[in-house]
Amino acid sequence: MAVAIVADAHVGGPGGPVGPLLAQLVEVAARRPERLVLLGDVFQVWVGYPQYETPQIRSFLGAVGVVRAAGVPVHYIEGNRDFYLAESAGATAFDSVGSELAFESGGVRYLAVHGDGLNDRDRQYLAWRWLSKSALSRLVVRSLPARAVGRFVASTERRLTGTNFKHKIRVPEEAIRRYGERRLAEGHDVLLLGHFHQARAWRIAGGEIRLLEAWFSSRRVEWIG
Repeated sequence: MAVAIVADAHVGGPGGPVGPLLAQLVEVAARRPERLVLLGDVFQVWVGYPQYETPQIRSFLGAVGVVRAAGVPVHYIEGNRDFYLAESAGATAFDSVGSELAFESGGVRYLAVHGDGLNDRDRQYLAWRWLSKSALSRLVVRSLPARAVGRFVASTERRLTGTNFKHKIRVPEEAIRRYGERRLAEGHDVLLLGHFHQARAWRIAGGEIRLLEAWFSSRRVEWIG
């Protein structure tokens, strides 16, 4: 058995409409892997409260239900374009929702993290990240009336596009290696990262780091194990 992973689909943005991804999730259900890991940023912007739910999100959650009904656990790791999913009612659509996931497959210990917050020297982005997901921001977003939802999502998209240039211009290999060495030392063999949209791999002290290619580029589900 293997583990299926989808990283950075960005549906509604460069990933286009949700249909092709839904078809692949049905195929995943038929193959019955050990688990399905969604490594963040499935949608261009996904806010977890009901007034932000779109037909594409509803159809995606329906496909997740098909995968789970086949006996496959589904785990969602929040990305930088995911907001307040863990505490939303929609979290019950998954077996777990969080910032990272540790699991074992084929005797290998994996740690899956989205990856946007690992560069501790990119202080401008980290400050924006903290503010956008703070309790105050969560309270404001949750209380917005339905008519303001479209404006909020558009505003969030503009801010996301204008931040984190250090990650977008190049892959910050030095920061990734520092982060990887620290996390692998906790008892993991392989660190899996999304966010950077490129397939890369490094052997480091303690194991291996793998960057997964974005689904919106590859149009495929990744398989490990």
